[in-house]
Amino acid sequence: MQWVDLSKTSLLVSLASISFNPLAWNIVARNEYHYKTITRIFGGNAKIGCYFLASMIFSLGILRDSLFHRALSEQSSHPLLPRDTPFNLHIVLPVALFVIGQTLVITSTWALGITGTFLGDYFGILMDHRVEGFPFSVVENPMYTGSTLCFIATALWYEKPAGLLVALFVHICYVIALKFEGPFTTMIYSKRSQSAPRATKKEL
Repeated sequence: MQWVDLSKTSLLVSLASISFNPLAWNIVARNEYHYKTITRIFGGNAKIGCYFLASMIFSLGILRDSLFHRALSEQSSHPLLPRDTPFNLHIVLPVALFVIGQTLVITSTWALGITGTFLGDYFGILMDHRVEGFPFSVVENPMYTGSTLCFIATALWYEKPAGLLVALFVHICYVIALKFEGPFTTMIYSKRSQSAPRATKKEL
């Protein structure tokens, strides 16, 4: 029996959704940084604009997860972990990975806040200082790492080899997204640090 059925449209749609999300929000956020399109739509209120984008990203994430589960339902199942272990590894491991993943996602959102999590810096809503506490003290990119762990956990729970393939694709998409997001965010904060001394001089 084939472990991964690439002919299933649901699998291709799931992969398309996964790749679309980071691509879309990076394009929209960069457009916002340069042209303030969303901010202008909401009458110049950058915070409301950021909350709107956050709701869109969150909704697309739910759709992505729904499409992922649908794709798995149409794929064949195979034992991915041994069942004859003393601690029921095939149950304990996916549950542990899912709990860890969700913890990383939730705590990073709590630490950053809505605007810090959902690209508020592209709206000009900058944080006062770099967040270095948990989970950032443990993982550099806890949101992306946690999300990837949840995909792996789901694949292991349902014993779907195709799910592991999707989880790998998720990881690759996030790595690529970070190569664009990281330098751009650094540039935004670098500009602020350069303009701060000038503002101080003007005040004096």
